[in-house]
Amino acid sequence: MSKTILITGAGSGFGKAGAIGMARNGHNIIATCQVSPLVTYLREEVERLDLGKRIRVERLDLTDPYDIKQAQSWDFDVLWNNAGQGEPGPVWEIPVDIVRRNFETNVFLPLTLTQGVIQRWIREGKHHGKKVVFTSSMGGLFTPANWGTYVSTKHALESIAEALQQELAAYGIKIQTINPGAYYTGYNETMADNPFRWMDDSKNFTKRADLRKGFDDFFATPEGKMDPTEMIDRMIEIVPADTGKFRNVCPKVIEDMLKDHQLKAWEAQI
Repeated sequence: MSKTILITGAGSGFGKAGAIGMARNGHNIIATCQVSPLVTYLREEVERLDLGKRIRVERLDLTDPYDIKQAQSWDFDVLWNNAGQGEPGPVWEIPVDIVRRNFETNVFLPLTLTQGVIQRWIREGKHHGKKVVFTSSMGGLFTPANWGTYVSTKHALESIAEALQQELAAYGIKIQTINPGAYYTGYNETMADNPFRWMDDSKNFTKRADLRKGFDDFFATPEGKMDPTEMIDRMIEIVPADTGKFRNVCPKVIEDMLKDHQLKAWEAQI
């Protein structure tokens, strides 16, 4: 059955590819972008792809309360909280105000949007069959060194989603997370640049060259630069579906790695 799906962060990466894929599968999409120029570019691309009847492109800057209020008034069946931003770096040295902003973008603002949407659905009696999906991360389920601040926001989303699933079951509202591995969409690669705007070799114990090498070495591995097509295909199926798993990790090799990591955590020594 055709669904209307609101996607945040649809100007690039998974959100954009998911919007196009789901529209081609017959769903109606409200694809939102944070900045106005991206709205124009995406509208033009939608027309070139002859998807203008299926994809409506709007601006939704989560830092703008008027944008959020407007989005909460739109009619849709599925809210896909996909927008996000990352601040990696050594946890013991990253400025806390940067961490605070990362939580604002990845946790507090999506929660603000989601609360308004869910409360409106319930208030208007339109809640049965509705769904909220969060783009979490493989990092929502484990913590590698120098990524702790970013993945802690995804850990927070995991808790929020798990609580929502229990709280909203009586209303017939479904909750899901999607937990991609390190797919090559440009998101992780540009995120890895962020610490170098504040790291200073004359002040910080962690040296810029060492952190850069660590990031580059990871992105050079097969696990650090996976083809995103597999994840996009899964997202196109998962987001509109009425049934499915609460947590959706892709690819399977990452799911197995996370299960092994969580099992070993019980025996880890200090």
